[in-house]
Amino acid sequence: MNKSNDNSFKYLILLLLLIVLSFSILIPDVFWSLNNFQSIASQMPILGVLTLSMAITMLTGGINLSIIATMNSCSLVMAFYLMNNPSSLFIAVLLGLITAILIGLINGILIAVIRVSPILATLGTMTLLNGLNILLSKGSAISNFSETILILNSGTWLGIPFPLIIFILLSFLLWVIFDKTTLGKSIYFIGNNEKATYFSGINTQKVLILVYIISSVLCVAAALLMMSKLNSAKSSYGDSYLLTAILATVLGGVNPDGGKGKLVGILMALVLLQTLESGLNIIGVSSYITMALWGGLLILFIFLQKYQIHFFTKRKNYKGS
Repeated sequence: MNKSNDNSFKYLILLLLLIVLSFSILIPDVFWSLNNFQSIASQMPILGVLTLSMAITMLTGGINLSIIATMNSCSLVMAFYLMNNPSSLFIAVLLGLITAILIGLINGILIAVIRVSPILATLGTMTLLNGLNILLSKGSAISNFSETILILNSGTWLGIPFPLIIFILLSFLLWVIFDKTTLGKSIYFIGNNEKATYFSGINTQKVLILVYIISSVLCVAAALLMMSKLNSAKSSYGDSYLLTAILATVLGGVNPDGGKGKLVGILMALVLLQTLESGLNIIGVSSYITMALWGGLLILFIFLQKYQIHFFTKRKNYKGS
């Protein structure tokens, strides 16, 4: 891990300790209650999976603004099928995966082959999907799923909620990809210098297309968790998660320009954000103020990352001279 990532992780630990200490003083009984920890554990998996979906694209120097629209598209496709086939969860998930792969393929081709800017390509995909989602569902929710879906949210294993287990498994899978595979190394190389990576013999187009497909496939897991939690699918679910997923990724030490970031930092950022949100909800702080706080934190950490990189570069050049 590089020096700037080490400092980002230190900032996260200090900020988390400050938040825990503040809430321990203000609301000790409620904050340290079992119900509060269960609430944090139930809320984190959906945001966590969407953050993983965002992070893998940002590591390449890109971004995926269509993760929420993709999640809702996949959930609507699965919900439409389950309306007439309530027990055929496997086929519903398969249809959701096919939908996600097609969306990821479109994003990947636009970015890697046609060379559209990632922010513009995924913004266009997001707008297209949002329109299709509303058109097909008429803006209404599809609800009342069978127990095969609802068990994902209500079930536990050794006292651990299923959504948290799914998130941990997906996090482990991404850790294996990032740290143990050629694809993972290629992702970091592209984020650092795409042209140099291409001239070193790596098929950058193939890697970028795979990255956006993986990003979309992760949205299927988020869609299933959302459907199970709310017992419905709708075109407008999860709109607030987009900013929070970007924030968690940047807070976790991922450089918006790509090439730098570790999964452990992202997980720490998710714990921090959920702990802070839970504490603010208990105190009674408005959700609009919380959203403004997220935006402020995002700007602050982007500034700190840029400042760190420039500071360490200047110091290295000074020592070299």
